Amino acid sequence: MKHPETPWWKQAVIYQIYPRSFCDSNGDGIGDLPGILSKLDYLQTLGIDAIWLSPVFRSPQDDNGYDISDYQDIDPIFGTLEDMDALIREAGKRGIRIIMDLVLNHSSDEHRWFKEARKSRDNPYHDFYIWRDGDGVTPPNDLKAGFGGSAWEWVPELGQYYFHQFSVKQPDLNWDNPALRAELYRMINWWTDRGVGGFRLDVVDHLGKDPDHGLMKCAPTLHPYIREMSRAAFQRPGLVTVGEAWSADVEEAKRYSNPDGSELSMVFQFEHMKIDQIPGKEKWERAPIDFVTLKKIFSRWQKELYGQGWNSLFWENHDLPRSVSRFADDGTYRVESAKMLAILLHGMQGTPYVYQGEELGMTNYDFRVGECRDIEILNMARERRAQGYSEEWIRDAIRRKGRDNARTPMQWDASPNAGFTTGEPWLVVNPNYREINAEDQVGRDDSVFACYQTLIRLRKELPVLTDGTYEPLLEEDARIFAYRRDDGKNRLLVVCNFFGESVENPLCGEEKGGRLLVSSYTEAGTDPDLLRPYEAKMLLFG
Repeated sequence: MKHPETPWWKQAVIYQIYPRSFCDSNGDGIGDLPGILSKLDYLQTLGIDAIWLSPVFRSPQDDNGYDISDYQDIDPIFGTLEDMDALIREAGKRGIRIIMDLVLNHSSDEHRWFKEARKSRDNPYHDFYIWRDGDGVTPPNDLKAGFGGSAWEWVPELGQYYFHQFSVKQPDLNWDNPALRAELYRMINWWTDRGVGGFRLDVVDHLGKDPDHGLMKCAPTLHPYIREMSRAAFQRPGLVTVGEAWSADVEEAKRYSNPDGSELSMVFQFEHMKIDQIPGKEKWERAPIDFVTLKKIFSRWQKELYGQGWNSLFWENHDLPRSVSRFADDGTYRVESAKMLAILLHGMQGTPYVYQGEELGMTNYDFRVGECRDIEILNMARERRAQGYSEEWIRDAIRRKGRDNARTPMQWDASPNAGFTTGEPWLVVNPNYREINAEDQVGRDDSVFACYQTLIRLRKELPVLTDGTYEPLLEEDARIFAYRRDDGKNRLLVVCNFFGESVENPLCGEEKGGRLLVSSYTEAGTDPDLLRPYEAKMLLFG
């Protein structure tokens, strides 16, 4: 039922794999490309259309692959270029495209370019990075790096500082240099020639910057650079591109994802992910979720981007805690609330993303600091201890917001280490794998996995999910999230109780005559006037 004029990615569901945590084929405790290859049938059963692969490029792994030392090679911990070619080929046989994760804001300090850049100010690669003169005592300004400390690192042999927005081992690339940009575009085309189906662009809003004036992202050069890159590398038929832009508002998103194709296919925006963060504070300072505000954020993006851009729909990724632990109930109602979150999101316009294990309802883990591996967590713990925060506060912050929650190994079965590896896993396996695993859920009609299968199938079957208008319902209701989609032929009604107590359903009359497509409960309730805890329904009319 595909529309010939509709790009494939508008009716697709994309699955994100964090390679080191997905499946280990050789027993070294780290997931790899052959491991992913061995699970393609599982992903085909789920029904997804593409895999977004977090970075597998050669890297020292200071930031788990987001510090690239060679853009045109695979890190040995994940496999070889031949393994990558095999994954592209075998996924293609199953109708699955591979989307690679491009980190273009910075490289590793072990990249050949940076090694050359450090040799002298006259080296041709010196200007591939951002340097400022200094005295080794006072940095050029007080900009701070995202992982803690100054954003400037002193190199005494050059008498200069280099700029890094994240780890000190991730020097920022100088996008103002046309020679650098040309090298990056050449590399992108090299991967597309190998059969890659698209690219996710890490922190794309940081490509345009002016550190001398304290501007670390969204400088006036940003969109001209993206349009240039699009013309040079992204205009091939069927290629999908998505930009990660934490700073994006609706108007910026319209520029990134303009339907004329001048920039990117779609955008990752994160306004809904800031709902439990104190404004102006770091993410670790937790605020209560204002549910009505959360609804309004979703509704604004649905209405204002309609026909003028394209959104990515997601609850989870490798940088975010598990959604069922963050927004719902990872205990008594884990199954029902995981399904509710899925139904709520997958009924909206945009391209849904499923992060590995989300389709099983995987949960956060109560980490001890010594079990964590994420550089962001470890830096936070060190800084907070120095500031006098208690170990209990630090551990609670990690449990609620730490990135390692999403990075615990994929839970395949109830065997040791959840079937992820025969060796010692690089990161602790969540002990609940004996109850939450793929083997237990695949083929079971009442599972979270089955709910995702249904939602993914519906995305392909119902044009109203791709094209329909969005109308929010019960906007001020403090318990229920409801909306209507309409494409002139069919109407879709989504009703979700977002909380763990039964509530009266003001829309029960409107539900009459609709065909129930999917629900968070496998059996009908005894009282049609009530929504049970975390009950969600999607109904079709027309």
